[in-house]
Amino acid sequence: MTHTSDRDAPTLPWFRSSYSSSGDGNDCVEVAIAPGSVHVRDSKAPDGPRLTVTSAAWSRFVSHSAR
Repeated sequence: MTHTSDRDAPTLPWFRSSYSSSGDGNDCVEVAIAPGSVHVRDSKAPDGPRLTVTSAAWSRFVSHSAR
């Protein structure tokens, strides 16, 4: 895991899952897909810390979470 730098943040295309809805549109996780990596951030703090994982690690996480 690594953290993305602030200079990378503006170029990443962030999106939220259509399943992320608690009535408050800002209460979810956002992801951005980049070549070889997936970036994750809290939608309530878009300028806050970001997590970067490999595409393979993200795929395993999503697969395990869907069970």
